[in-house]
Amino acid sequence: MNESAQVVCSHCDAVNRVPLAKIRQGAKCGRCKQALFQGKPLELGRANFQKHLTQTDLPLVVDFWAPWCGPCRMMAPVFAQAAQQLEPEVRLAKVNTEVEQEIAGSLGIRSIPTLIMFKHGREVARQAGAAQLPQLMQWIRAHA
Repeated sequence: MNESAQVVCSHCDAVNRVPLAKIRQGAKCGRCKQALFQGKPLELGRANFQKHLTQTDLPLVVDFWAPWCGPCRMMAPVFAQAAQQLEPEVRLAKVNTEVEQEIAGSLGIRSIPTLIMFKHGREVARQAGAAQLPQLMQWIRAHA
């Protein structure tokens, strides 16, 4: 059994190997010394999306959204609550499809909000539409 997990820092994008026994004990980045887990969704873009997608051992749930989308704005606080409850076992992130059209296009995002769960860089589940916290947590736990 693997006794550590590879985690990408949300501040400097450095890849860290964290002992599983210490992952809940305020793990910090070896490069920037910031906490690896903030209890809130990461903002990802073209500069760091692939790194977080492919170089972390944690399941990654990405919310593809846009600022003009009413259901996206309604779901934002629910998604933030889920991040507080699920880190460090699952990493939650957001991608603004207005800014990152290339990422959204490459993944076939046709409606927003769309949630995609990735494991080791591969899509394992997808859900379109806003969700309340109980449904969101159930969906994430079912696929993590």
